[in-house]
Amino acid sequence: MKKKRPILFSIAVFVVAGFLAITTPAVGARRENVLYSFCEAGGACSKGGGPNGVIFGEDGNLYGTASYGGNFGLPEGVAFELKRGAHGTWTEAVLYDFCSAQNCTDGSQPESGLIFDAAGNLYGTTYEGGDVGYGTVFELSPGTNGSWTETVLHSFGAGNDGIFPTAGVIFDSSGNLYGTTSSGGIHERGTVFELTPGANGKWTEKLLHSFESPGDIRDGPAGGVVFDAVGNLYGTTYGGGIVSNRCNANNDTFGCGRVFELTPEADGRWKEITLHRFNSKDGANPSAGVILDAAGNLYGTTFYGGAGHCQDGCGVVFRLSPGKNGIWTEKVIHDFGVSGETATEPTAGLTFDTDGNLYGTASDYFYGRGAVFELVPNANGGWTEKILHRWGECAYGCDPNSALVFDASGNVYGTTAFGCAGGQCLGTVFEVTAKPQRN
Repeated sequence: MKKKRPILFSIAVFVVAGFLAITTPAVGARRENVLYSFCEAGGACSKGGGPNGVIFGEDGNLYGTASYGGNFGLPEGVAFELKRGAHGTWTEAVLYDFCSAQNCTDGSQPESGLIFDAAGNLYGTTYEGGDVGYGTVFELSPGTNGSWTETVLHSFGAGNDGIFPTAGVIFDSSGNLYGTTSSGGIHERGTVFELTPGANGKWTEKLLHSFESPGDIRDGPAGGVVFDAVGNLYGTTYGGGIVSNRCNANNDTFGCGRVFELTPEADGRWKEITLHRFNSKDGANPSAGVILDAAGNLYGTTFYGGAGHCQDGCGVVFRLSPGKNGIWTEKVIHDFGVSGETATEPTAGLTFDTDGNLYGTASDYFYGRGAVFELVPNANGGWTEKILHRWGECAYGCDPNSALVFDASGNVYGTTAFGCAGGQCLGTVFEVTAKPQRN
């Protein structure tokens, strides 16, 4: 029997039907543009619904996945492209409908975004489907006349290799793929894996690490992994570590989460090191992975914890800095929900711009239905938050769920999980302009 999907937290979603009045932005304000709304035409979702972030291709178009919809119905999902047209219009093309094969051996329900290789092929994961039904790693290859061909590189669940991947994959310099699974492995708490290409298009999977849960405290990866310059991998776990009644909405069987490092050893094994255990005061329960700056510092977000006035804390943005003897020091560089109209409860990771400012999204359940924020380093060694856009209701999207990407002009792009005008949609792709708009 198929194992039920693990639930990290649950949040009721209320989609507000009806149109909101379109207000004219004030002089100097940034503008949010909805580029595409999923499931808008009668709620059929034939072109997908529930997008998971976007990336840019060399052609300037946006590429991503959606967890639901497609020609094979809910909840199979699609891979899509948004093509930029004249006068700021964007048109969606479905690149692949998942579960087109019998018993969904081609995968179903992608829950993360895509990456390109140098040849223009796309790679990602599906949460379910595959040979055993516990998820896949797939490749999409462009063909003639705009067609794309899907190839399953690995099906999870045949052994102790992990099951149910929720994050995407990354490449190393040799063309190997790395990622995580949210469950499974030797200890049933998730894994970090590597896929190596071989002859005849075959890929071989290697289990790099299997997470375990001492004291029955759930300790598994919350997002994907990232490489540093010397080949170490870094990531987060949603639970595990220090137990506090402010973690996991007072469910103390999870713990507050950790940041970990995996280091390759001479014998081919990988050693896991805990860099930081969250204690709720400095953040709790990261829902995404981390990013690195040029100095080797790690940055990320937590959904709970911190000094904010939400019941279990409103989340933080944190920095981990390496020191002597392998000791890392954590600093909370922003507490959400402390005062004013700040964003709250971020679920996605962060993105740097070329000036070293940090950008992200917050689910913002305390104040509204989501926000895009920027953190700018100031002269005092701190960081100043700017709210670039806030969704008050779901008429133009709500509940942003992905990290952001930039175009060459500094505009940022991302996805919302829900909402659109009329309340009959299942998510949007949006743009927030970089420069003030004058009317």
